[in-house]
Amino acid sequence: MRARLSALLAILGLTLLSAATAHAQKLATDEILSGVVAVKTFINPDGRTVEYLGREREGSGVVIDDQGLIVTIGYLMVEAHAAQVTTNDGRTVPANVVGYDQVSGFGLLQAISPLKVRPMALGKSADVRKGDPVIVASSGGAASAQPARVIARREFAGSWEYLLDNAIFTAPPHMAWSGAALINRDGKLVGVGSLILGDAGGKGQPGNMFVPIDTLTPILADLLAQGRPAAPPPPWLGLNTEEQDGRLVITQVSPEGPAEKAGLERGDIIVGVGGVAIKSLPEFYRKVWARGAAGTTIPLDVAQDRGKRRVDVKSMNRLDHLRLKSTF
Repeated sequence: MRARLSALLAILGLTLLSAATAHAQKLATDEILSGVVAVKTFINPDGRTVEYLGREREGSGVVIDDQGLIVTIGYLMVEAHAAQVTTNDGRTVPANVVGYDQVSGFGLLQAISPLKVRPMALGKSADVRKGDPVIVASSGGAASAQPARVIARREFAGSWEYLLDNAIFTAPPHMAWSGAALINRDGKLVGVGSLILGDAGGKGQPGNMFVPIDTLTPILADLLAQGRPAAPPPPWLGLNTEEQDGRLVITQVSPEGPAEKAGLERGDIIVGVGGVAIKSLPEFYRKVWARGAAGTTIPLDVAQDRGKRRVDVKSMNRLDHLRLKSTF
């Protein structure tokens, strides 16, 4: 534990000295990390995401103001009907679901009574560079925090119609990554944990992917006011697509979603959008989203067993497909 504390303090520009000083510095570190809390959510039994994310979900969140506002990764709380947070000293408090943004992947919760923790200030993720030392912290204080290093800044495309232009990748991997805080040398929050990857930094280097906190700032007021961003949502097709041997293969189709209604099936290969060939997942998403907001009909060029054909998919807002019987 002493070695871990020494490493954490070094990132924050402090030095582990005598035993007495170490105790004081540990208290200071614990105060900084007190804003990282445990999150548990309870999902609507008929929720669309229950099948692959479960009815009860656990992870971390970060308190970002003195009113108990908590930012976490959205998949922990989407379709939740109730939530609770637990502080590092063991106090459990119910929380309301405030908002969710499908584009960034952020979710917001609000504790219904004071948490008595130190809120974590928001830093600037745009200033985070490859090679920077950082702290990755899940709930639990210094014992659940570990030093890490930024190993990449690059785009990330998820199979579930998700794209980040400049995600943050760190190593070594933290095993409790969901909603974990990425903390810079100033003790500020610069990212929220989303994934663990076997090839985060290239050449098979494992690590974590964090959503940059800068993507929260422009939508925070909207999430607080109405539970979702005010900007028109992107078109959602309801499919999972992966790059396999240079091809974009549909690996899953959401039940009752636009793709299923259009007749798309698992195993179909997407070769173009509106007659324009595509070769990568990011290119696919950008071509789709460039055609307009949710509700736009997306002309997909698809290779199936019976040959290549055009499939027109009437897109929708993903939030309208989810069963959001939540508090927003």
